Amino acid sequence: MKKYIEIKKELLKNPKVKKDYDDLEVEYKTISKIINLRIENNLTQKDLAEKIGTKQSAIARFENQQVNPTIGYLSKLANVFDKKLIIDFK
Repeated sequence: MKKYIEIKKELLKNPKVKKDYDDLEVEYKTISKIINLRIENNLTQKDLAEKIGTKQSAIARFENQQVNPTIGYLSKLANVFDKKLIIDFK
């Protein structure tokens, strides 16, 4: 079986797959960053949910890419980790 990197490289040769991948890159990076911050801060999904005033299931849906968070939601998450939310158009 091919390694993930080899499969990804092969799939991204397809222009449609590449476009779809690029379109979702910001979402993947944002979710990964929040998951990493949560883990680095030794917080469970439940702990994080309590800190922003939501349910654990809402954190799970976010982490599993089942919902698109609002800017307000992302801002609350940033505050928990003492980070500044920056949105930039390039």
